[in-house]
Amino acid sequence: MNTWLISLQNSNTPIYDMMIFFHDFMMIILTFITTIIMFIMAMMFNNKLTNRYLLQGHMMELLWTILPMFTLILIAIPSLKILYLTDE
Repeated sequence: MNTWLISLQNSNTPIYDMMIFFHDFMMIILTFITTIIMFIMAMMFNNKLTNRYLLQGHMMELLWTILPMFTLILIAIPSLKILYLTDE
């Protein structure tokens, strides 16, 4: 019988429950980001045309700035909540 697990152990405290939820939440976000990046890379390798709107894309630069900011905020809020709960 194998002694290793794919997931985390069962929790004994509510704070550890929150840590498990945060871990699962982060894995969903990271999987989503990785899938999108791999899809975009595959599309760029297969595409031989040049998009003239991407040469001066102010909207694309705005999205490249705002989307990571929202992603980091989405990650930081539960992380800080768990951090301060473990301090008590």
